[in-house]
Amino acid sequence: MNRKQKRLSIIAGGAVFLAASAALVASALREQIVFFNSPTDVLAQQMAPGTRVRLGGLVEDGSVERGENSAVTFRVTDTNASVKVRYVGILPDLFREGQGVVTEGTFSPEQGTFLADSVLAKHDENYMPKEVADSLKAQGVWQEGDPAPGVETQTQ
Repeated sequence: MNRKQKRLSIIAGGAVFLAASAALVASALREQIVFFNSPTDVLAQQMAPGTRVRLGGLVEDGSVERGENSAVTFRVTDTNASVKVRYVGILPDLFREGQGVVTEGTFSPEQGTFLADSVLAKHDENYMPKEVADSLKAQGVWQEGDPAPGVETQTQ
């Protein structure tokens, strides 16, 4: 084997190594990716049990029920459909009815309930997750420049 062949074999081996490394990284990341869905999307899709998703929308007025051992059930709506959410844990301080929320967990089609393991609420009066805002804008519920639904503006 001459120098040129050795050099080409080293380059080819390095390329194979890089391709295998990239494939392993992509495979690992694919398992960790969680996509955002509105309640309409969650109800329309046929998801396999145990599939992790993010559910976002507005907390439906009058739907929050507190149970034993910090268990909470509430409904998340995009004004077209709503999904019952069950969460066990401490809710964020800014969580309340009529406000934007993003929950992460799994949807149980048999029970028609979203089992959340985390709940995220807005962090200030103008915050709405981009995906939730885009979904609400697409339905004509929220226009750019308007305060987020459920946000009270102060007048002086």
